[in-house]
Amino acid sequence: MRIPSLRTATDRDQAPPSRSAPGYWGAWAGLLLLGCWAGQSAQAQALQYGPFSLNAFAKYEGARTSNFNERLQLYNDATKQQQWADQLVPGTRFGTEPTNVWLFQPWLGVKFDLGGGFKATAMLSQRWRGGMGVPNTVDVPGFLYEENVAISHEDYGRLAVGKMVARGWSVADYPYGTSVGLANEWAQSGAGYGLLTKAIRYTSRPFDVFSGDLVLEATYDQGNTAFKIHKPRFWEFYAQYHNAGLVVDLIVQDTRNGNPQAWGHGPFTGLTPFPRDDAKIGGAGQGMAMVMARYDIDAHWQVSGGLRSNRWSGADAVITVPGPPSQWNNMFNVDWGGTRDGIPNPGYAATSTDGFAALRYRRDKWSAWLAGQILGTASTANPSERGQSNWANFNTMGVQYDFGRGLSAYGGVGMVRYGRLGLSPMSMPTNSAFTGVDSRVSRNGNWALIGLLYVL
Repeated sequence: MRIPSLRTATDRDQAPPSRSAPGYWGAWAGLLLLGCWAGQSAQAQALQYGPFSLNAFAKYEGARTSNFNERLQLYNDATKQQQWADQLVPGTRFGTEPTNVWLFQPWLGVKFDLGGGFKATAMLSQRWRGGMGVPNTVDVPGFLYEENVAISHEDYGRLAVGKMVARGWSVADYPYGTSVGLANEWAQSGAGYGLLTKAIRYTSRPFDVFSGDLVLEATYDQGNTAFKIHKPRFWEFYAQYHNAGLVVDLIVQDTRNGNPQAWGHGPFTGLTPFPRDDAKIGGAGQGMAMVMARYDIDAHWQVSGGLRSNRWSGADAVITVPGPPSQWNNMFNVDWGGTRDGIPNPGYAATSTDGFAALRYRRDKWSAWLAGQILGTASTANPSERGQSNWANFNTMGVQYDFGRGLSAYGGVGMVRYGRLGLSPMSMPTNSAFTGVDSRVSRNGNWALIGLLYVL
């Protein structure tokens, strides 16, 4: 049985919104990597002290990206779904620019044997980040990655309650995207959610099916319970089948009244951050179904791939607090200036399909990969263009070397190509997500990167 690890070290991070001179934090991140590696024994492993355990990863990465722009939008803080985000600053320059990022995440766990085959566990985890133009802060401000307790039995399965990561993001991120340089492009796109705040999860014991192991799982999250009219509801169903060199992962999410978004890493809470908006806005929903698989052809070659179907209900644009300046809800796929059934600025339903394929080679301490991903056009009745006619293709190639004791170095190149100039595909959270190449001013971009990764 292979239940996916919750370690989610990513290969690339979304490009920062603005650029500044490199700070001293990057140097400290590099020293942390080398210091942890030098201080470890012959083989990296979790630190244990009685019932307590500590796992962690730290990463530092530098890159150069072409057709990168610092501040393209007139209103730089506006989101992709807001009409005023479409206004660009005339004559803004863009070109090849350096970027860097560091990430650090520990997992503190505790485990007790209750007797009779039962075990109780608890987990606490948070991720921090920083880099050029990125504030040195927690990864997703206001949200923890893990804060949960669980009870398990080898015959009855595992029941967990609390804050945790959704499989729709964590499994897509690791091991699929991370291994082939598509961690953010694959795991952070689409109609899924990634962080859960009030969840309950049941994971079955392994079942013997066709000489392999089948594990089934269901997760429910009630989101922000202060919403009484449009109550949030999150369901995720996960199945993993493992037979020799074949692993197949199937994930389905069905949600109502979470934040309308196309950010597969985003937290599930409510329609807006403010429950006072409940009576002023309409409901919304979204979901996705994703199948991924990896197969070891032999001791050296592995193929992997995935297919994802996305669904959004759309969300009408509504002023929640009159201005100036006015405050708006979180809208999605809006026909700005239009009406439908007497409703101004209506949101429209949309569907799209995304996929990726990769080839990986491993020999001794070296590994290499070649991968490609497509974010497809969307089907919608929206008469306005909100990115549904665009697509994006990402391609990566790279190598990684394992120094041992948890430390590895990697390098690679990649490219992005958009189908047209204009708003990015529906599956992308921003118009320049993942690479910093904005689809409104450039159809192509490429990058080269090097990085260090330490896993405890």
